[in-house]
Amino acid sequence: MDDTKLSTINQVEQFTKSTASVEFCGTSSREKYLWIEATLIRFRYGRCRKKERSTIKQFILAMTGYSDVQTKRLIGQYLKCGKVLLSVKKKHRFPQKYTTDDVALLVRTDNAHARLSGPATKRICERELAIWKKQEYERLARISVSHLYNLRGRRQYVSHAMTYAKTNAVSIQIGERRKPRPEGNPGFIRVDSVHQGDRDKEKGMYHVNLVDEVLQWEIVVCVEGISEHFLLPALETALASFPFRILNFHSDNGSEYINRVVAKLLRKLLIDQTKSRARRTNDNALVETKNGSVIRKHFGYRHIPRRYAKTVNDFYQAYFNEYLNYHRPCGYATITVDARGKEKKVYDAYLTPYEKFQSLPNAETYLKDTVTLAALDAIARRMSDTDYATMMQKKKVEVWEKLSR
Repeated sequence: MDDTKLSTINQVEQFTKSTASVEFCGTSSREKYLWIEATLIRFRYGRCRKKERSTIKQFILAMTGYSDVQTKRLIGQYLKCGKVLLSVKKKHRFPQKYTTDDVALLVRTDNAHARLSGPATKRICERELAIWKKQEYERLARISVSHLYNLRGRRQYVSHAMTYAKTNAVSIQIGERRKPRPEGNPGFIRVDSVHQGDRDKEKGMYHVNLVDEVLQWEIVVCVEGISEHFLLPALETALASFPFRILNFHSDNGSEYINRVVAKLLRKLLIDQTKSRARRTNDNALVETKNGSVIRKHFGYRHIPRRYAKTVNDFYQAYFNEYLNYHRPCGYATITVDARGKEKKVYDAYLTPYEKFQSLPNAETYLKDTVTLAALDAIARRMSDTDYATMMQKKKVEVWEKLSR
């Protein structure tokens, strides 16, 4: 471009303003550097006042497309040695290990599993390679968790990925007010309800979430309301869905669980009933966490009328609960105690709840009489994690289409 007719600072300022919507570019870095040097010499940049220097800098920014930091560096180089030099030193670059195919595979995996944490996603990739022999997961199975997050920050990933009142005190003498102590044994269940909102005085449906404290084995059911008429059959179904024997049932102090009907059901099944203590917010923290990371993540906060409870519950029983327990890794903590007696939790193991159950000594002794490890193995190995998650997501879309209609 011939800009020799721009001979004064005022002309440069007017030109920069009038071409604000025009984008310029040079054929090479060498051409740009030579032009910057010639421009600074022509306008005698070293003798210019502060306002004039700012005008020239804005002119260079507009013409070269360089950043403000790089432009300042080049001008500083000119003021120091009278030249704008193009460095011939080549910067060291690490070889690229993870390809666009790896990023696309990570996108597909994260979309299927609704983007789990980095360690859980890495565990899924390891299982896809080790158990189902999917060679395309070879590099992702060996990726570090920190670099997995780097891949999630790439533009390719971002453009294709799909990706958050105090309980009134009661005086009913039902359930013992204490924190359960499973001592590493499964069968200690935490339970809570998740309401799907009200709209125009119409009640929404309720999710009932039951989570084993040791295994994080999770069973979710959906009901139209939390009255005895709806809740009792749902609890019977949920408790029967656990493959191991239930020893303890722990909830907050809500009246939907602390009542004589539920207490009678639990006594019939020989299950101890406990409830959270006052001013002990962590007593039921596990299931509260699952409410957010599982139920709210998949069904959100929008109002869903209660008449669709059966549709959602059928989806839970047919697909969702199996996905949670056989194909979705959870974090398990190792607790260490320092010299002062302070406990520290490190989440260093990511396993599916069924893998965690298999790791227990004499795991088969905890199973119900009608359940065998061979039967559970058949369920776990029927499909790979990502294939099952993809199928589950398709079924969930079908459920949402029914809700929309």
